[in-house]
Amino acid sequence: MKRGLQLGVSFKRITAPGRTNAATATQRILKDTIMNRKLKMGMVGGGRGAFIGSVHRMAANLDGKIELVAGCFSSDPEKSKLSGEDFFLSPDRVYGNFEEMAERESAKPVGERIDFVSIVARNDLHFKVAKKFLESGIHVICEKPLALSKAQGEELQEIVEKSGLIFALTHNYTGYPMVKEARQLVKEGKLGKILKIVAEYPQGYGIASYEEASSEGGKISNWRMDPSISGISNCMGDIGTHAENLAQYISGLRLEEVAADLNTFIPGRKLDDDGSMLCRYEGGARGILFASQVSTGDENNLNVRIYGTKASIEWHQEHPNELIVKYADKPRETWRRGNSYNGSDAEKYTRLPFGHPEAFIEAFANVYLAAAEAVTDAIQGNFKGNEAYDYPTVQDGVDGMAFIEAAVKSSENNGAWTKL
Repeated sequence: MKRGLQLGVSFKRITAPGRTNAATATQRILKDTIMNRKLKMGMVGGGRGAFIGSVHRMAANLDGKIELVAGCFSSDPEKSKLSGEDFFLSPDRVYGNFEEMAERESAKPVGERIDFVSIVARNDLHFKVAKKFLESGIHVICEKPLALSKAQGEELQEIVEKSGLIFALTHNYTGYPMVKEARQLVKEGKLGKILKIVAEYPQGYGIASYEEASSEGGKISNWRMDPSISGISNCMGDIGTHAENLAQYISGLRLEEVAADLNTFIPGRKLDDDGSMLCRYEGGARGILFASQVSTGDENNLNVRIYGTKASIEWHQEHPNELIVKYADKPRETWRRGNSYNGSDAEKYTRLPFGHPEAFIEAFANVYLAAAEAVTDAIQGNFKGNEAYDYPTVQDGVDGMAFIEAAVKSSENNGAWTKL
């Protein structure tokens, strides 16, 4: 397997890839004397009791190339402090607010400050936290969504491009080896011309809230249903964007138009908990996208089917180590992760031999691994451009925001076709 990152010290003025300035001579000296070490990670959000924060920490730590050294784990300074104790961090690297963290970390000497920050706070904080750290010269790995609006996303994209810093978005489902295998088959033309894309993400956990809200005196509370925190969409914004991103990642086709029907079945909620749409992709491909949190009995049933003129592929997140390949003139095949017939893309991000399942944490870890490779190259002045690394970028985040806004606008207009 292709493994191992050459990890070096950070230098505030030269972390930006492709930047040419007066620090070039110093950069050359640093590259000659660079030391191998782990990348230093900071985290905003993800303190005690936060599921996704725990996932990110496990994923970042999996390959032993990243260490958590600092963080602001809650908007409550006391909770942030206690979370820092949980993670055995030095008290002077645990902060009461993210502004202080960005300023103090960026002022630290070479090799001591964080190399990048992982943002796992609520949706409404993603934009402002990412903006602050980028403007402080620190690389960013951020949970989706990128921002609360497409306009915010485009502003952040401009900041990223001007800074030259690394920005990775954790659309974690792109990290599965057999998703990468599917993408490679498409890129190699094994499916022929793509005609149809079907992406689904049904969950059933919202049914409990439906029953509670429907009962006499029932009351439910969920920040994801608060537009000021979550944005203009809940279901389509939260999980529908995963289906949209996965379809685009595998097929290589960008979504152009949608005709959407978003629904709110749970009484008292302000945002959607279900949605379906027809999709038009570049190149003439057509698609169907469905996301729901009230699909009774489904757990996390994200799946995608892509139909071409030569073959089709099918991948299910709950069975992530398998990829189904179907043909018109011979029996379907089930390809499995970790075998010699896997392509180079799947091989690079496979850790275990065949028969030993890899899943959710490893997929997250693969996003971190690719982003860490980019951050390391940037630190050493060897960044090769986003296309050379396999992680979702700020452009994927902007595409996601465009998708959400088009879906909501279309639904408000009785399913009218709406351009992204």
